[in-house]
Amino acid sequence: MKVTRRTGTWTLRDRLSEPVRQIPFELPAGTRAFTVRLAYDRSAGVLDLGCMGPSGFRGWSGGARSEYTITPTWATPGYLPGEPEPGLWHVMLGLYRVPPGGLPYRLRIIPHPSPPAVPRHGRRGLRPPPPPPRAPAAVRRGLPSLGGLRWLAGDLHTHTVHSDGSLTVAELACLAADRGLDFLAVTDHNTVSHHAELPAAAAYAAITLIPGQEITTDLGHANAFGHLGWIDFRQPPGAWASAVREGGGVMSVNHPVAADCSWRHPMIERPAVVETWHWSWLDRTWGAPLAWTGAWTPEPVMIGGSDYHRPEEGHPPGEPTTWILGGADPLEGLRAGTAAVSTGPDGPLLLRHGEEFLVLDADGLILWGPETRRVIVGDRLVLPARPGPHRLETFRNEVVALCA
Repeated sequence: MKVTRRTGTWTLRDRLSEPVRQIPFELPAGTRAFTVRLAYDRSAGVLDLGCMGPSGFRGWSGGARSEYTITPTWATPGYLPGEPEPGLWHVMLGLYRVPPGGLPYRLRIIPHPSPPAVPRHGRRGLRPPPPPPRAPAAVRRGLPSLGGLRWLAGDLHTHTVHSDGSLTVAELACLAADRGLDFLAVTDHNTVSHHAELPAAAAYAAITLIPGQEITTDLGHANAFGHLGWIDFRQPPGAWASAVREGGGVMSVNHPVAADCSWRHPMIERPAVVETWHWSWLDRTWGAPLAWTGAWTPEPVMIGGSDYHRPEEGHPPGEPTTWILGGADPLEGLRAGTAAVSTGPDGPLLLRHGEEFLVLDADGLILWGPETRRVIVGDRLVLPARPGPHRLETFRNEVVALCA
């Protein structure tokens, strides 16, 4: 079968006028699978890679990969398997970093008359040993239930091999469960290919896995939680918010003051959920995340996310930990705004528990709020709750817990 080749040079003007480009191609009759290979000088720039089929989205891997394969029964992580239907296909190229002198590229689209075998690295599956059983976080911390709901500890921002992470879904689920988390949102960049693996991995690791996707653009990132289908990141964020709302999901603005990933999109309808505490908040005496969140919306729902990608980065799932008062589905509690954040699953804790604040393992810390200044005495304290976001700080003004 004939290989299709495309070459060209992307310019800085191209990037500014249309940052995501589509290169059309057709597959020869009898094609049962195909491979796309992209080549360019990675020391000079960054091109993101994806695929649209005649019927819609088929995958995205951003700058993490230089090729992908789609077959009827398997696909490169980040892509959706299925028969390559006839019609016009497109290679999606994101012009993420283009130097002033331009960035030459080469594409090869290789049709296969029969599906190739699954590559060795794609055979990993459910191979890590299951973690030893652990009591739910609320039981370990002695947290009471409320109205039939219990406090759940988790992480709302993680990545796997389906985008730019190094662990499989099952490996990540086992790691999170072993860390003592009750739930985990898997939020690979601009794709939903990992969603099919969540039920089996959740059962294997005995943890609740939330389907998510990190909508990733040059002007900011947002997480969309829920069974929503693919959210088109090329649309403006107002369209993302509408799609999430109509699908019954939850949307959060991610790491709004994190270097070049800061949130710079204008929005009329502003989501209340904000990833105020991202792993990159290394100096928690720095008040910018709190100031941004307060300026974004008067009643924020503050959450945390480790943005976990790989072990060597040094911030495992659950650093920070998000606490949600919920039932079987943590998103129900997140919609209701009952959320808090701690340094980890066993860190000092400040919870809005009905009409009261429940403060744990915070002896000597300071409770701050709109009308509150109080030194905590003792390892377990119940106080009347006051309106507005509150936090626990050290005497050096380092934030150690947040409460919506």
